This record gives sequence, structure tokens and C-alpha cells, in this order.
Amino acid sequence: MIDVLLIDDHGLVRTGIRMLLEGTGDFNVVAEAADGEEGIRLARQLAPDLVICDLHLPGMSGLEVTERLVRAKAGQKVMIVTMQEEGPLPRRLLHAGALGYVAKACAHEEFLRAAREVAQGRRYLSAEIAQRLALEPPGAEQSPFDLLSPRELEVVKMLCQGKRGADIAETLHLSPKTVSTHKQRLLDKLGVEDVVTLSRLASQHGIVA
Repeated sequence: MIDVLLIDDHGLVRTGIRMLLEGTGDFNVVAEAADGEEGIRLARQLAPDLVICDLHLPGMSGLEVTERLVRAKAGQKVMIVTMQEEGPLPRRLLHAGALGYVAKACAHEEFLRAAREVAQGRRYLSAEIAQRLALEPPGAEQSPFDLLSPRELEVVKMLCQGKRGADIAETLHLSPKTVSTHKQRLLDKLGVEDVVTLSRLASQHGIVA
């Protein structure tokens, strides 16, 4: 039996994953967490075999959760599930130590196959993600967006979608002041002065369509 910890801020998603996993008879979901801090605490307390974690969480991101769990050397295998298949994050998560990266839109069979592979210590990527990484041009790792934190990348995407600071703050469960700070920092890191230039740069590097 494979003991699993689920980390996702949507209760309905956690319920669906739990039912899918436990319906096989191979997995036992030992706990659920709605954010990264709680997830790390439960991982340390319960020592599950497998941690299935959403990439985008309130507060600490899935990348940060992965880095902290891997750094702790407690032996948990990490599989990331996400709606985001593009941009630099898949590569960064693999470098951080995640063994699996699958899209939430994948078929149930693929999700279970990924969970089993990762639990056995083998890497698994959704076919679309694996193909995208394989087709990345040489030097893709030099993208200026690699300088950004996962939270800053989220803010980039929303800014490029034309969302206002207040809307971004509400979506990410942050204060408007924090969003404004993220915005200024990411503009400084990327060396751009406004959202129009930011959108052009993001499009050039595949961050947004």
C-alpha cells in the first residue's frame, strides 16, 4: 500500500483525487492539506511515500513545497499536478527534485500510472509536457523568466491577461500591496518598465500565447 499526502487548496479536487486513488486498492490517502505550510507539517509528521501537490497554492507554491521536502531528505516522492503546461516551471520543478509533473486535464489512467511510477522513484511527465521540454531550443534555460519566483510568474500571466492589481490580489489571496510589490520586483528583474513591454517579452518566451 502506498501512503499518499494530497496538497491542493480546492476541497473538491482533493476529494476527486482521493476517490480515484483509493478506488484502486493500491493507495491510502493518509492526509490532505489546503496549503503548502500545512502540507509540509503533515509530511514531516506522517512521512507518506508520495506527496501529490498542486503547483499553484495560496502562500507557498508547489515549487517551494518541493524544494523544502527534497531538502529535508525525508524520502517522500513528489508529484506535481497543474493546469499550467507551458513556461519554465516544469524544468524548474524537475531541477528542484519533483519526479512527476502531470496536467490536471490528463486521463484518470494516466494520473494513476504517473502516481505509481513516481511512488517507485521513477520520473513521469505528461506526454505534452515531455514533448515541450524535448523541443525546447538550446539555451531555453537562459530565459529571463527563470529569474522569477513561481508567485511572480503567476502575477506575470495575470498582468498579461489584463487583470487589475485588485483582481490579482483576490485570486491569489494576497494583499494589493503585496501584488504591487511583486509587480515592481518582476519588472525590475526583467528589465522592463511597463505591462505592454512585459507582455511582448512573455510572448517571445512562451509564457503567454
